[in-house]
Amino acid sequence: MCGINGFVISDKENTQAAENRLKQMNDAIIHRGPDDAGSYITQLDDLKIGLGMRRLSIIDLTTGNQPFYSEDKQIVLVFNGEIYNFLELKKELISKGVSFHTSSDTEVILKLYETEGEQAFDKLDGMFAFSVLDKNRNKLFIARDFFGEKPLYYYQDASHFVWASELKSILKVLPEKPEISALGINYYFRLTYIPAPFTIYENIHKLEANHMLSFDLTKQTFEITVIDKEAIAPQKKLDISFEEAKQKTKKLVTESVQSRSISDVPLGTFLSGGVDSSIVSWCLAKDQNQPINTFSIGFEKKAFDETDKSRVVADQIGSKHHEFILDENDLIDDIDRILRNFDEPFSDTASLPTFLVSSKTREHVKVALTGDGGDEVFGGYNKYYIGTLNKRYTKWIPKAVHEFLLKIAKPFLTTKSDLRGKRFKIKKMLNSIDYKGNYYWDIISLGTTQKRLQQIIKPQYQKRHIFDYYKHKLQKQSADCLTDFRAIDKIVSLEGGMLPKVDRTSMLASLECRAPFLSKTLWKFTNSLPEDYLLDGWNKKKLLKEAFKSEFPADFLEKSKKGFDSPVGDWLRSGLREELESYIDPEFLKKQHIFETDAISKLVQEHLDAKADNTDSVWTYYCFQKWYVNQY
Repeated sequence: MCGINGFVISDKENTQAAENRLKQMNDAIIHRGPDDAGSYITQLDDLKIGLGMRRLSIIDLTTGNQPFYSEDKQIVLVFNGEIYNFLELKKELISKGVSFHTSSDTEVILKLYETEGEQAFDKLDGMFAFSVLDKNRNKLFIARDFFGEKPLYYYQDASHFVWASELKSILKVLPEKPEISALGINYYFRLTYIPAPFTIYENIHKLEANHMLSFDLTKQTFEITVIDKEAIAPQKKLDISFEEAKQKTKKLVTESVQSRSISDVPLGTFLSGGVDSSIVSWCLAKDQNQPINTFSIGFEKKAFDETDKSRVVADQIGSKHHEFILDENDLIDDIDRILRNFDEPFSDTASLPTFLVSSKTREHVKVALTGDGGDEVFGGYNKYYIGTLNKRYTKWIPKAVHEFLLKIAKPFLTTKSDLRGKRFKIKKMLNSIDYKGNYYWDIISLGTTQKRLQQIIKPQYQKRHIFDYYKHKLQKQSADCLTDFRAIDKIVSLEGGMLPKVDRTSMLASLECRAPFLSKTLWKFTNSLPEDYLLDGWNKKKLLKEAFKSEFPADFLEKSKKGFDSPVGDWLRSGLREELESYIDPEFLKKQHIFETDAISKLVQEHLDAKADNTDSVWTYYCFQKWYVNQY
């Protein structure tokens, strides 16, 4: 696990200046790889090309240092991530006469490229971001894994092409701060994050998951292509019984956990007590010959604490269980550090406890398996009900009646607490009802509604129809079935929200997180099944639960789970209040010239005075201003 950096500079910068530039980029992400650093600088005509990396040593501790070179030194590779099928690929390459000098998965990528070219990258099963410089072909390739577990940013102007694992490395070497992107602002305030290919800055982009950028060093132009086209194509439905699907699910999940437990350093699991983390922990415990380490985190505020569920599983599998209970001060002390590390606005409240559990876990192990991706792969979110609900509701309730109901129901559905109770869920559902087929885009918009966003930001920053980009990619103007919802989650919610949260917070703690459910094999398999194998009426994640229910106490996998959240609504009214109030100071807002002073002040003040629970919108606003003050 590492972080990578690189550049192509078309000015006549001397070698020492180029080396300093690369060192700056590497030093900015030392938390991603505190064990080692590597760099490579070369000259091609009037170009300086640099590749750099920071390493967190997990596999092949002694001979896995980077960069990796071909025998003739004409091909250079730096790599961030883990390739889980590298032993299988290595065996295949050896059968073709390829020789290896290390036990590293990095060398497997290099040899695979040497043997089969970049078209073979679709064989990789893992989480990765890497760059390959091929001096024989005057080509540079940068690539990102299928789900987007590992980040990769890039920037180009007249004299620079720069790429990096984190935005901070790119910002370190640009002559001036880029302009704020209006599109980025709109994505952020709707979603609470900014999905690829967009960022908060103009002209800086994220490489999308399952994509490769090929840079022609002669022409200094690039093209972006999909790596694994087959995996994202509509899957042919299998003729398979539910019982057969159960057996195959258990086998595939178990194998995925096994492949992600290959490590030369100690590992454990995050155990929340939910379905996904419980199954991953059970699979790992079954595969080990000694008790595994499990880690969970809870809150003194009992409404947010679910550590009792994790204890049940820990007892069941006989793990060495580590439990950490937090209060407000534990997280408030680290808010600046956590939010700053995202480099752009990011307001998923679960990022705070995720960092804390990562930090505590890092005191015991270097690698943790997580349950991330289980809901997307097996259909486990409450939001997946919205298709059925919207169809039934709009069939019987005319739009005019719906708008009237919303108006009269508003006082009864207004909440003053940040607890996600029934009234909150009903309000969220009603606000997501849409008569034009946009309901799923509304249900994933966890920050601010489109109507409210138009009220609080100035006209020059307002953008409409921001989701058209993804509708075009999916070739679906309206999402109306579970397969559509899961596809949207893969390229938007998972890539933009869930995975950056885990990557940035765990890497900040120098902990590697691996997600067994994020397997191309599992994704293809579940996409080839009847939808009701996954979501049967109101029974979410049916197939996964049925496959493993015999391994847990009766009905344990049917128990509801709140999710990994933080009581930030309370904190905004207490420990963070003074800072939040400074962000609605009229002079500050006038100078910033992004928000409508009266509208944003009213929204924030209503929350501070406990007249309404505006947690989602106000926390999103607070995190934006935290980022802005740090950057500008």
